[in-house]
Amino acid sequence: MQRFIPKSPPGAGSQTAPSLVFAILVQTPAELHAAKGDTVTLPCTFTSTSRPTSRMIVDWSYRPQDGGPPDNFFHFSSKESLSPSGQFTNRIRWYGNPARGDVSIQLINATLTDNGTYACSVRNPPDVHGSPTSHIVLTVTPKKPGVRFSDVAVLLAFVLLPSAVVTLVLIGRILCPKEGHSQSKSHRSPIEVIEGEDYGVHQPQANEKKASCCTLFLMDPEDEFKYHNSKKKTSMDEGCAESRC
Repeated sequence: MQRFIPKSPPGAGSQTAPSLVFAILVQTPAELHAAKGDTVTLPCTFTSTSRPTSRMIVDWSYRPQDGGPPDNFFHFSSKESLSPSGQFTNRIRWYGNPARGDVSIQLINATLTDNGTYACSVRNPPDVHGSPTSHIVLTVTPKKPGVRFSDVAVLLAFVLLPSAVVTLVLIGRILCPKEGHSQSKSHRSPIEVIEGEDYGVHQPQANEKKASCCTLFLMDPEDEFKYHNSKKKTSMDEGCAESRC
């Protein structure tokens, strides 16, 4: 940005000679938001008609959210210089590149007490006029608790896995309904004992069916044992019948 300011005439009849005055423009975002513990970049750029030299000066200051005097906590002139005391000690890092018009800094491990207004000022002689200062309002909020891997593992172990097992069992019972099993001989009354059983002869029933895979899977251990014994007994009886013939 350039402005032409005319000089006062030295005398009557003399011509007005323009004088060139340079101006600098500093820019920052109006607001920034961060979470507690974050590393926050405070961006600041400037535009100057003169190349940055060793005479260029950069200052960063902080004003608390509840007001009060500003605290000049960072200074740059050829090299960075941080205030030896204060709340920003060992928490400010130079992040700029003056040759590219960048004089940004980083705030490490942001805290809730860092809320406030940050001012960035740049002077690059002969550019000293214009808008050499810009302000940023920083808001730091508590970090939201995240879901840890251990929490997910506990949820899977104690909630989801048992639910999945119960669901599979229910599906299995729906697809493979358990067939009614006859009572064992020891639980039947003497009247229910057929004649063939008194002599150890097994009388095959016409409607007896071979047990399916689903039936065996859902069968009680005691019933399964009796089922296999009855199959063996049937085979032996059939062999005896053939030998008698």
